[in-house]
Amino acid sequence: MSPRVKRKCSHSKEEETNISSETPDSGCLNQATDYGVDWTTLPDDTVIQLFSYLNYRDRASLTSTCRTFRLIGSLPCLWGTLDLRSHKFDTAAAVSLSSRCKSLQRLQFHAAGSADALVSLQARELREISGDFCRDITDAALSVIAARHEMLESVHLGPDACEKISSDAIRALAYCCPNLRRLWMSGVREVSGDALNALAKHCRQLLDVGFVESENIDEVALGNLTSVKFLSVAGTRNLKWASAAQVWSRLPHLVGLDISRTDVNLSVVTRFLSSSRNLKVLFALNCPVFEAEVDSNTMLKQKGGILLTFLSDIFKGVASLLADNSKNVNDVFQYWRKLKNKDKSLDEIFVWVEWVFSHLLLRIAENNLKEFDGFWLTQGAAVLLSLLQSSQEEVQERAATAVATFVVIDDENATVDSQRAEAIMRGDGIRLLLNLARSSQEGLQSEAAKAIANLSIDSKVAKAVAESGGITILANLAKSMNRLVAEEAAGGLWNLSVGDEHKGAIAEAGGIKALVDLIFKWPTSTDGLLERATGALANLGADEKCSMEVAMAGGVHALVMLARTCKFEGVQEQAARALANLAAHGDSNSNNAAIGQEAGALEALVQLTYSQNEGVRQEAAGALWNLSFDDKNREAIAAAGGVEALVALAQSSSNASQGLQERAAGALWGLSVSETNSIAIGRQGGISPLIELARSDIEDVHETAAGALWNLAFYRDNALRIIQDGGVQPLVHLCSTSMSKMARFMAALALVYMYDGRIDGAVPVGPSSQGSSKTLNVDGVGRMALKHVEEFVISFFDPQTFYTAAASLAPTAFAQISEAIRIPEAGHLRCRFFFFFFFFLFIFIFKM
Repeated sequence: MSPRVKRKCSHSKEEETNISSETPDSGCLNQATDYGVDWTTLPDDTVIQLFSYLNYRDRASLTSTCRTFRLIGSLPCLWGTLDLRSHKFDTAAAVSLSSRCKSLQRLQFHAAGSADALVSLQARELREISGDFCRDITDAALSVIAARHEMLESVHLGPDACEKISSDAIRALAYCCPNLRRLWMSGVREVSGDALNALAKHCRQLLDVGFVESENIDEVALGNLTSVKFLSVAGTRNLKWASAAQVWSRLPHLVGLDISRTDVNLSVVTRFLSSSRNLKVLFALNCPVFEAEVDSNTMLKQKGGILLTFLSDIFKGVASLLADNSKNVNDVFQYWRKLKNKDKSLDEIFVWVEWVFSHLLLRIAENNLKEFDGFWLTQGAAVLLSLLQSSQEEVQERAATAVATFVVIDDENATVDSQRAEAIMRGDGIRLLLNLARSSQEGLQSEAAKAIANLSIDSKVAKAVAESGGITILANLAKSMNRLVAEEAAGGLWNLSVGDEHKGAIAEAGGIKALVDLIFKWPTSTDGLLERATGALANLGADEKCSMEVAMAGGVHALVMLARTCKFEGVQEQAARALANLAAHGDSNSNNAAIGQEAGALEALVQLTYSQNEGVRQEAAGALWNLSFDDKNREAIAAAGGVEALVALAQSSSNASQGLQERAAGALWGLSVSETNSIAIGRQGGISPLIELARSDIEDVHETAAGALWNLAFYRDNALRIIQDGGVQPLVHLCSTSMSKMARFMAALALVYMYDGRIDGAVPVGPSSQGSSKTLNVDGVGRMALKHVEEFVISFFDPQTFYTAAASLAPTAFAQISEAIRIPEAGHLRCRFFFFFFFFLFIFIFKM
């Protein structure tokens, strides 16, 4: 007997498909897989359900593997809805999908570049379209869509403004789509009387109309839509409210009206509530004129209708639609969802109220006005948490987007409002968002991951996310074939990896491999995704154990590839930072050497120091600094033009950030350990900018500059250039006054090298010593400089002990002095303290 694959949504025998188990090429359902699953034992509906969890691309790919999957994958019930927002949807993609879309009823898409492709789907039974990024949709495109899909019942275009849509396209919808029940459009330039009259004449079932944030609407003609139950003109300008109140209040079936974010006044609101025959809900949130006129203590209360404003208790207001036993519930929406016996008309109202709130709160969150701080903490966050539990996926998605948006108060500097973030956490929002992230719907996955990522900027929330299993969820989402999902998941891992607390957990969850795989999986044009993945790897690379896992996962090759080929500055910066962090563990693993051996790595980093972006230059210099601790890398950097590049960087850094100045000087310090490099730095003009950086008041900057000058001063020509370019005074100043013990020590070393007897007499000084009329007495200045060095040395212990040791040169006494002023941070420096003191004491006693 042949097994029969039955559609879960089947209504007749014609919707059943027979598949013979004896067909040789039926394949997959007849044989056990390598994992021990015998597909023939699975119920038919289970197989179909498994297919339903796949995105359209994976589903289409699987149908090409064998006849069985081809038959299952083509079942109409699997192609009833299609979400193409995260995929490239053009005419070619539409043609390839058209054979499966005969029964397609609901389609979501990004309108940019996709509107023209809709007609190629040949989805004659299409009932609902929802598009965002609608700025490019034209009258012609929407008219053709309407003409080819006359069974359309719902058209939703927004929240972006439909700037190229006019009344002509609305008339086309009216003429071609008589079954239209919902029409919701944002930012239409004009909605004329002719267009509205056409809707009234041809679309007799039109129940839900939204012309939000539009320029001009014919208020009187809008009153001809007598079938309308729900109307929204939120954010619309230039409305004549006297006419609107007079006409709209006579709409016989109007039960819900949204006039939020408009300039409506108190008298108009009063008229709507008192005159409308069946009005149950009136939204008037964020209406400045009305809110200035009304007193929160004397809010309007009219029979049968509720008024929702920022000045009222939203949950209590909505609860008044229900029976009295709902008055004291904390979440009226959740109470309503759990009701077993629902009133159909009331159910319809609640669905619309959720829909309006999701749009309204998202728009308010996007505006990010300071005046709404109180609202978010007292009511807004709670409403968003309730909407996350809606049965409407689009409402859940917008609520998640609103959460991701309203917690961020400074997007550029990734700053969140801790009170708002913690309000979400206290309301069990982390669990709710993680549940949405586990959804099979990629739109929900993406927006939930975005919300989790933004919330995780707050350390308390990050801890809650980690403790709730969020790291594993994000690591799994980072493996998604959906670019938007993977991008938001990578952003979440980036934020969670900022501190040391969660780095190990990310590694254990497979996050490191997932992040590295993202770099290989997606092209360099996907800059947002790659920046987040490399940013997360950069943070993880700062941990020694994680840095080794990054290298084992192929991270070195991936990051070098980005540094070489990606043109997006954000990716370049994070890739350079990641390589810098990986190279920082040179004493404990081989990453430093491995990066140097990776083809093109050092050349790429040298080139990035010429970037127009300061952040890129800074991170590239930091990477070269860390890599220069390896002897082979040091010479290879110089061979790749590193000396010239870093000297040029130091010369241009006088007005740059502290980080760039520190790293530019540090990289030159690292390269100058080599004699050849040190001489080259002096000849390339590197001494003058280092002297300038040594004058900095910032410890990290003058410390690295002093280190570089110390190395350079070891060679006579460089020591002479330091004197000629005015380096004595800033080095003496550092030796005497710096709060950094390291800076004082290295300045002292540089001065000792400069005045060790190799240079005597008078030398010309000035910006260009050649032909200079100014001279400097080396011996006199040298004695002054070494006096400051002496004061630095004896400041660490009793002067008498110092002079006794200096006079006797006894090893025991000398060792006591060395230990007394030992600087632990200087253990890696090539000139040890013992030799420094021996050298200094020799000069001090026998020369002075």
